[in-house]
This record gives sequence, C-alpha cells and structure tokens, in this order.
Amino acid sequence: MSARLFSTASRQAARAAVARVATVSASRSISMAATRPAFKLSAPAVARTIKTISFNGKEDEIVHERADWPQEKLLDYFKNDTIALIGYGSQGYGQGLNMRDNGLNVIIGVRKDGASWKAAQEDGWVPGKNLFDVNEAIGKGTIIMNLLSDAAQSETWPQIKPLITKGKTLYFSHGFSPVFKDLTKVETPADVDVILVAPKGSGRTVRSLFKEGRGINSSYAVWNDVTGKADEKAVALAIAVGSGYVYQTTFEKEVRSDLYGERGCLMGGIHGMFLAQYEVLRERGHSPSEAFNETVEEATQSLYPLIGKYGMDYMYDACSTTARRGALDWSPKFKDALKPVFNELYDRVEDGSETQRSLEFNSQKDYRAKFEAELQDIRDLEIWRVGKEVRKLRPENN
Repeated sequence: MSARLFSTASRQAARAAVARVATVSASRSISMAATRPAFKLSAPAVARTIKTISFNGKEDEIVHERADWPQEKLLDYFKNDTIALIGYGSQGYGQGLNMRDNGLNVIIGVRKDGASWKAAQEDGWVPGKNLFDVNEAIGKGTIIMNLLSDAAQSETWPQIKPLITKGKTLYFSHGFSPVFKDLTKVETPADVDVILVAPKGSGRTVRSLFKEGRGINSSYAVWNDVTGKADEKAVALAIAVGSGYVYQTTFEKEVRSDLYGERGCLMGGIHGMFLAQYEVLRERGHSPSEAFNETVEEATQSLYPLIGKYGMDYMYDACSTTARRGALDWSPKFKDALKPVFNELYDRVEDGSETQRSLEFNSQKDYRAKFEAELQDIRDLEIWRVGKEVRKLRPENN
C-alpha cells in the first residue's frame, strides 16, 4: 500500500485535529465532530473533578486523571504508608522509580544478591535503606505490591501469604493470580484490601511517559474491600506509579482482556500478520527490502503513529484515494476471516487454557533457555534480519 500523503487531505485533517485540541484546552472537554458522534468526553469548565466518557450515550465511564492527584495530595494520602514493591522486573522498575520520584516511601523486596537485586542497586536502591530481601520488605510494608511474574507469584505464594497480615493492602498489576486461583493456588487473604492497577504498556513505557510528564493509561479494580477505601486507594496508587488516565474494570475483565489482547492485535496477531504478508511478497518475487518496507516500515514509521495520535479515520484521510479505497474494501474481509480465530482465543483465555499453558511453560526450570531459543528463531527470520539492516540507515542510528 502506498502511504503518500495528500497535502490537501493532510491540511484539512490537521486543522480539524488542531481545532479539537483547542476546544479541549479552552473548555477542558472533548466534543467530537459530527463525523465522529460515537465518542464524547466532557468535564467541568474550570474546577475539574472527574471526567465521564459517554459511548453512544449508553455506556458511561468515569475516568480519573493525573491532575486529580497532584504530588502534595499523594504525599499526604500515603504519609503513613511504606510501600513494599516485590519483584524488580519491567513493571517493578517503572512503577518503583516513578513512586520514588513522587516522593513516596517505597522499598524494594527481591532475592538478595540475585539479578534483580543488582539491577535495583544500579537504579539507586540502597541495601538496608530501601532495598531488602522479600520477607523483610513485606514485614516493613503496609502496602504490598506483588509484581513478580505470574509463574513466580504462584510458586512463592505459600511463603508470602502468611506475611500479608491484617491491616496491610495487597496490590497486583494483573488479575492472573487471583482470578485463576484454581490453577495458581493464589488464594488472597479475606481480611485485607486487595486491589489492582494495570498499566497499558511495559514498565519501560510506564517510566518514559511519566518522565515526559504525560503518564500511561491504566485500569484499576478492587478484589476485596475491607476498609471501605480500597477504590480510592487503587486510584491514588495508579497515579503514584505513573498513570495519566485511570479507568475502572474488574480483576476478571482485566485478565481476560490482557491475555486476549497480547495474543491478538498487540503481539501475536500482528506478528503473524506481518509474517504472512512478508512471505507472500517474497514468494511473488519482491525483494527483501521492498517486502519489509511495505509490511513493517511503512506501518510502524508512518501509518500506526497517525492512528495512535489522531485515529483510524485520520490515517485513511491522510493517504491516497487508491490506498483509501482498497483499505476500506478489504477491511471487512480480514475481519470476517479473523473473528473466528479471535473468538477461539477468547474462549481459551476465559476457560483457563491459556493460563495453564503459561504456568506449565514458565514454571519449567529451563524455561529461560527455551524462551531464548524461540526468540533466536524470530531473530533469524529473514523479515527481522532485513529490518535490522533497514533501521541502521535511519539518521538517529548513525
């Protein structure tokens, strides 16, 4: 597909986008134009409290944002808390550093002298001050953030559960362990608040967007509310760890949508689509660079950023009339072909099959070696070897 941008269409779309942004800045509200009537975001004109998103006037959602919880409010709210973050992987890194930068009393709990212990030290966490082994950190904490991997949560729960005593709060960033407790054996205590904050991105993105002053979109949920304050606590923690906008969900819906999404459009599905298109182009006689540029480079460098910033209609509007017509004609065909696959995927997520598969694989002692072998298979694919060479030509890589 050609992504030549038509100047007239681009100027028109850009003016529309600028007009929408100006409206938001002036009135603190979003009111979509007549061409996009399905989405409306409204908020008070001056003193902002809570926004409500209305979809087709039928499904309203409350959305909390970073401005609701400025740093001084967070510091006051958590002034009596020690936040013990267990695990220092991707999410532990991002959420932990953001809370530290927000001035909260956060400590890290990991296996002493392991890889995560060393990584935490490199990021400025100090043994005996804000870096401890897991048991000591949980003992010191009032809010326990279990950010171990899903498999590790299942394996370590018999040792951790007795330490989650009455009066503490238990925090997850994924509904995996509590929702699929029949498989994970993570039965949470009945006498503590159990909450969830799920950033919609990797821990690295959580960190980078926080540093940019923006913040990532996140979901929050309450599994158990003993104090009557679990909902508010979850929202406050969502902002503290680096969220910009926070949407309510349930543990069940979070884990189902997350497992479904990452296997679908976010990772598995998109990789499968890239491979299928690339292979057909190569089999039909196209060069490696042409197949890669038309499959990956144009998507990631030109079109997908437009969708992320302005929406699908903007991307269509910014492309040639030929590309536009073909995309509109073929989109329903792909939808019809793929929807049965997505339904099969959701069924496997819902019935726990995907959870069982993850636990069985990730609990193997040699799972890291097996995973690395699969990654190497991906690295060795022609499409990604070509991509590596194409990326070298970008000015920022020279």
